[in-house]
Amino acid sequence: MSSDKKTNNTPTPGKVKDPGPQEIEKSKAHIILEIIEYIPNAVVIKTIVKKSTGNISVMSFDSGEGLIEKTSPFDSFAQIIDGKSELVIDSVSHILETGQGIIIPAHTPNYIIPNGRFKMILTVIKSGYE
Repeated sequence: MSSDKKTNNTPTPGKVKDPGPQEIEKSKAHIILEIIEYIPNAVVIKTIVKKSTGNISVMSFDSGEGLIEKTSPFDSFAQIIDGKSELVIDSVSHILETGQGIIIPAHTPNYIIPNGRFKMILTVIKSGYE
């Protein structure tokens, strides 16, 4: 579910906590919702896979926390795995709920507006840009 609402409400940066570049254990089943927790007043990022051709991270956002506008040189896929989020891509707002995902095109400004707690998986694909 997405809307075509134009917006200029860029969030202020919150605390971003990254427990480090360590990947999760390979060849073991994981409950993705449980490998990352909500931390009060913070955005938490946990790397699932990090390679030169791309990476997969799981992120948790506490209520009131978002990400400021950024632009990536690579396509990214954001999938909400818990809660609901508002992603703004090229000034167009998209409301995503649990189970929904969206491709953020390369070189396109985007940010996340805080609308309560949520978790998401972000996949960045770096190959194909040679």
